[in-house]
Amino acid sequence: MKRVGAGFLPLIAIDRTSSPPLYRQLYHWFRQAIVSGQLRPGQRIPSTRALAAELRISRLPVLNAFAQLHAEGFLETRVGSGTMVSPDVPGHARGPGASGRLVSPQGGTSGTSVAPAVAPPPSWSSTLGPFRVSLPALEHFPMRIWSRLVARHARNPRRESLAYGDPMGYLPFRQAIAEYLGAARGVRCDVAQVMVVAGSQQGLQLAARVLLASGDRVWMEEPGYPGAHQALTAAGARITPVPVDQDGLKVEDGIRLARDARAVYVTPSHQYPLGATMGAARRLELLQWAAGAGAWIVEDDYDSEYRFGARPVAALQGLDAHGRVIYAGTLSKVLFPALRIGYLVLPIGLVPAFAAAREAADIFSATLYQAALTDFLREGHFARHLRRMRALYLERREALAAALARHLGGELEIVGSEAGMHLTALLEAGVDDRAVSEQGARHGLSLMPLSLCHLHPAVRGGLILGYGGSSPSQTEEGIRRLKLSLQEVGRHAARARRPSPR
Repeated sequence: MKRVGAGFLPLIAIDRTSSPPLYRQLYHWFRQAIVSGQLRPGQRIPSTRALAAELRISRLPVLNAFAQLHAEGFLETRVGSGTMVSPDVPGHARGPGASGRLVSPQGGTSGTSVAPAVAPPPSWSSTLGPFRVSLPALEHFPMRIWSRLVARHARNPRRESLAYGDPMGYLPFRQAIAEYLGAARGVRCDVAQVMVVAGSQQGLQLAARVLLASGDRVWMEEPGYPGAHQALTAAGARITPVPVDQDGLKVEDGIRLARDARAVYVTPSHQYPLGATMGAARRLELLQWAAGAGAWIVEDDYDSEYRFGARPVAALQGLDAHGRVIYAGTLSKVLFPALRIGYLVLPIGLVPAFAAAREAADIFSATLYQAALTDFLREGHFARHLRRMRALYLERREALAAALARHLGGELEIVGSEAGMHLTALLEAGVDDRAVSEQGARHGLSLMPLSLCHLHPAVRGGLILGYGGSSPSQTEEGIRRLKLSLQEVGRHAARARRPSPR
């Protein structure tokens, strides 16, 4: 017979001196907890024996209370699964709903729920359908090898790996990262400069917190990465959007707009989202300005491993002779996003400040995955996986470009298709990219609007199309649905322009 574990024991307060009998107190507590959403549909409930023992009362009041709750449809019991909150609680009982109110057992309102602190995610980001930005080919990740490496460290953990870790990260992993970055990205660093973070987004937040005071000016590529917008704004920075061209961020425009900026955020190897590579002259110009102005450069090298038709471009950090570059990288796009591991390479003078900020934030990154990743890098699995993914993403990029040409050749202009895991498709003038994104979501597509990357109003809308997570057949079908979405948006816009009948 299947053994069913007990549910969590709830915090129930009973009053033995109160006039209502114990079974009524228990009945009212469970009913209110279910009504308010404290206990959710399908949630396991402790056995009557366990609950009676916890409350140090006779089992009889618990049995009576549960019997009444069963009779009213609040609880149900399934063979092999124990007692749980009914998935279909009575109609007069509901948790926080569209009205934002909680309904009491008497049917009145018992209070108003708190509005969410942030807006709900946009429709394009709520699906893993075709064109999801930054999504790698998860089905091609060597999960068997990865599982073996994780199990290796989980089965026989060392005592220190279960204790508190270094805010800078697990030392062997940092050493492996330093070796990889030196060989593959031209980054000049010692292991003491490497900090492990929970993805590059945390790295950007730490950099903003350490480097900036409220009101400091920061250059930001226009258009640029929305996650950097958020991290910089949260730190109180005043963002100066600086235009980009085919050579990346236009340094002379940045100097003209905000010569006294405290920092600049750039993606020089593969500009996000338009795909330009910052040329050598522009890189030296940026480094020279930062050294003279005493400003910091935050280099986001988010998907530099994937470059097609040309040799990989070395990191800007490798050219830095004055210690002004903070280099940020991530494994989310190379391996899988749920890993939540990235890294920073810091100028040695900033290490104490970043370590203190990290310790204040969340102390350190989980050690188990760092230990497994150390073996993944040092045993050659990482390099082999990268080689396979480069070939696969080249195939998927070509499939997307071919499908766009077949079905939408005259309607979209493609930019930034030489590297990374996405390309950008510019829409015809006047087409609302957010409307296309919302319509595409109704067809199961994940279409990120280019306008989300602009701080100033975008002159021309576009769509950022990820191809890493879609097979050629999924891409072909996705482009058909994209064409349908564009036609539907066009019809809606045409109807809106028609004069209304008098």
